Amino acid sequence: MIWEAEFLSSLKALHSPFLNTVMAIFSMIGYNGFFVIALGLILLIFTKTRKTGFQMLLAVVVGFIIGNLILKNIVCRVRPYEAYTFLEPMVPTPPDTSFPSGHTTNVFAAATAIFLNHKKAGIAAFVIASLVAFSRMYNAMHYPTDVLAGIVIGVGSAILVYYLVYPACEKGVKRLHSRKEA
Repeated sequence: MIWEAEFLSSLKALHSPFLNTVMAIFSMIGYNGFFVIALGLILLIFTKTRKTGFQMLLAVVVGFIIGNLILKNIVCRVRPYEAYTFLEPMVPTPPDTSFPSGHTTNVFAAATAIFLNHKKAGIAAFVIASLVAFSRMYNAMHYPTDVLAGIVIGVGSAILVYYLVYPACEKGVKRLHSRKEA
């Protein structure tokens, strides 16, 4: 879509050595889900945050299945820097396709899981997730609709886990415990 290319081109006016570095750092937060997975594993260690960590990891897995395994293979959208010569990638280029943004899916799944369990920490997580999402466009890795789709998938995955998947897991664990006690 032309408006997306124009929007990405307009972001070039913001480029500076300092902001390029900052946006590269924020892009790395979502890289392959490593940061989000590491945070989820850390949260699993502590009793007070175990539920949040478990939900966050489940939400990231659900988002990965929907975004990376299903949609990326159906849509097969080329990345902006591949489609438009006036856009240059600002960070290392990933091998997969553009739609939806996996980085954005990961960080919004994590932020939503945190928010649903801890409102104040969740607000901070949403600020970071928004910066990661913006960095993907700033760095010419994704179109705005890729990022928007990543937000929807990430938030939706976390809500699905919070209201359906996690309660079902809790019921299953309780059944197993009651069988062991009997």
